[in-house]
Amino acid sequence: MATPVIMVHGAFCGGWTFDAFRRPFEAAGHVVQTPDLLGHGDGALVAGRSMVDYAKQIAALCEACGEPPILIGHSMGGLVAQMAAARASVSRLILLAPSPPWGVTGSSLEEAASAVSLYALGPYWLQAVAPDYGVVESYTLDRLPRAERKRLYAKMHAESGRALWETLNWFMDPFMTTGASPVGVPTLAIAGGKDVIHPPATVRQTAARLGGSCEVFPSMSHWLPGEPGWEEVAAACLDFIAVEGRAAA
Repeated sequence: MATPVIMVHGAFCGGWTFDAFRRPFEAAGHVVQTPDLLGHGDGALVAGRSMVDYAKQIAALCEACGEPPILIGHSMGGLVAQMAAARASVSRLILLAPSPPWGVTGSSLEEAASAVSLYALGPYWLQAVAPDYGVVESYTLDRLPRAERKRLYAKMHAESGRALWETLNWFMDPFMTTGASPVGVPTLAIAGGKDVIHPPATVRQTAARLGGSCEVFPSMSHWLPGEPGWEEVAAACLDFIAVEGRAAA
């Protein structure tokens, strides 16, 4: 049996992010879990949830596997995966357009703007923050047809303002909530060349922090698990898994 895989979704999303992306992994023999993070998709309140809550949830799933799993995270879920891998044994870490950990500075104006724009909501770290279609349309699902953007946006729901603050405003967090970095875990980070949320320069910094490698898909944007070209991204992940598996044998 192939190594189990856990896929971690990003902000405002759910396990449905990987409905298509998981299929090549299952075809290769992996048992794949795509959990909803706490407060996502299960009717529970999401306000007040910390990135630590999410990381502990995923770490517990890792520990419940019969062997150290492969952890794959997208966007904010990529940061959750980094934090979980510092708390539990994982065999490999794959990060798709990951949010950077504490201490890694963004490399684009859009990243800087996102860190301050939420302050227009007031003390948003105490709130559940609703998704914004304009942001989703322009920056997340920008390479998808309009009907598909609408369909996926309809599945999105509120995100923890606290988790967003810990992620976007790490430089104001004296507790270094998102600062834990896994050590000694083979790591691959993947970036979209047209991604302005977490552009290649930022993803490369994250990969370097973790001692991993970075692969860039020039024509892709932020929705790496589902926009055109996602099959090639999945193939790159499976190649990395196979190479690291042979190296460990």
